[in-house]
Amino acid sequence: MGASVAWWLTHEGFRGRVLVVDRDLAFEHATTSHTNSCIRQQFSTELNVRISQFGAAYVQDLRRWMGGDPRVPDLPIQAYGYMYLAGSEAAAETLRENHAIQRAAGAGTRLMEPAQIAAEYPFYDLHGIVLGSHGTRDEGYFDGLAMGDWWRRQSRERGVEWIENEVAAIHRGGARVTGVSLRSGERIACGTVVNATGPRAAVTAAMAGIHDLPVEPRRRFTWIFRAERPLDRPLPLTIDPSGVHVRENGGGTYLAGCRPHDDAPPAFDDFAMDPEIWEDHAWPLIAARIPQFEALRLQAEWAGHYEYNHFDRNAVLGPHPEVEGFLFINGFSGHGLQQSPAMGRGLAEWIVHGGFRTLDLSPFRFDRIPAGRPLVERAVI
Repeated sequence: MGASVAWWLTHEGFRGRVLVVDRDLAFEHATTSHTNSCIRQQFSTELNVRISQFGAAYVQDLRRWMGGDPRVPDLPIQAYGYMYLAGSEAAAETLRENHAIQRAAGAGTRLMEPAQIAAEYPFYDLHGIVLGSHGTRDEGYFDGLAMGDWWRRQSRERGVEWIENEVAAIHRGGARVTGVSLRSGERIACGTVVNATGPRAAVTAAMAGIHDLPVEPRRRFTWIFRAERPLDRPLPLTIDPSGVHVRENGGGTYLAGCRPHDDAPPAFDDFAMDPEIWEDHAWPLIAARIPQFEALRLQAEWAGHYEYNHFDRNAVLGPHPEVEGFLFINGFSGHGLQQSPAMGRGLAEWIVHGGFRTLDLSPFRFDRIPAGRPLVERAVI
């Protein structure tokens, strides 16, 4: 998010100094470094659908957005789609309601009865499945790390400064932000502070005297495995009714993921894997849904953190209503990478032009939190 805002500021013609402060420019424990780099339009709110539609268009046209720079790679989306499987009539009704929103926004989502799913994807065991929802275009995965790398690289070439340090304090003159102090002791004057600190966002907000940002870390597990009998066609990102998900990874390998049994907020530096959740939970459920995955070899595993908005599982974007010069770009609850092109653009528009210009992102403003007006996103994996 920080890289996106910095790059978009250069694109929008911001004339001031832009400084990005990051705790670790190797990004070893950054949320983005642990992403699964997926993108979808299957959301329950129209605005989230449109945000990811722009993200998909941006990713696939990255070189043009970057001025035709021949060094910028093509970033195709491996568009195998998401396949949501409903295991109850209530879950199926949710898929139908979401489908109506998605189709009205122009998404290529289709509802599939079990017989249709079996005809196109015969490797599934569809016992207990009532309905499926599949995305037919611009849904899948892409090289999100390359996008972030080019945001950083080109923003530096355009004059953005990047330093490895940490903000230790945010200073105010009355209601207005006036500067920050760094862990190394320097004090830097500024008129705008963008909070792009992911799972640590509430800690950063508290430095500015804001104590009600409902963002916290949540651990999510990822595994890469090789199947002894690979499927004969690409596997959509399949969300089982249990919440476990699995998708194509290429070359006979697959990526799977799930949440811990105890989904309490971990410490910011807690990236420990649960030694039993793969053997006792995730793999049995995956093999039951796709019997060809009964024989496989685990190749890699890691834990990452969602910056989870426990108020409504949606982004918090834009200015604070009382602390002038403090801006949020937080709380994406697992769909931040795919939303980063539109969200970075929106916040840059706010900074440069004083308002959102291309997409009206005002429903994400902080004001809804103290007012108790949740903008609930139901389609969170």
